[in-house]
Amino acid sequence: MRVEELMTSTVFTVEPHDMIDRVFFLIHYEKVRHLPVIEKGKVVGMVSDRDMYKALGPKSNSNAIESNKEGTELHVIPKKVQNIMRRGVVSVSPDTLASDAAATMANHKLGALPVTQGDKLVGILSSTDILRVFSKVEHAKELREQRISEGTSHS
Repeated sequence: MRVEELMTSTVFTVEPHDMIDRVFFLIHYEKVRHLPVIEKGKVVGMVSDRDMYKALGPKSNSNAIESNKEGTELHVIPKKVQNIMRRGVVSVSPDTLASDAAATMANHKLGALPVTQGDKLVGILSSTDILRVFSKVEHAKELREQRISEGTSHS
């Protein structure tokens, strides 16, 4: 199985000079946890929900979120993506074996890998994508073993 069979092709991205409120919006409204950071068409970093929350600081940190005088509008402090993103991105190509991509994610403790062809971002592979396939494969194996132990065929 190859990465291209598992990856998500529609990828939300941010740029280094974007403000982290864009990250906050994408994480909360588009339900993503990892965003490749793109500059001049190339992946230069990754930012995750954890990176954003770490930048905001502890919940008791009143400097992380500001409100207006009436207290009715909250916004994230002005900080750029480049200040919270992780550089030195590990990526994979669409034809990488899924098992190799999973091993890379485990070895580097990564929740997602950008999928690139040359310098171009073509998708993202997340740990959820890997777990979804593992679950299907393991379930099919368990059903097969159950049928064998019961002496029934797989028709």
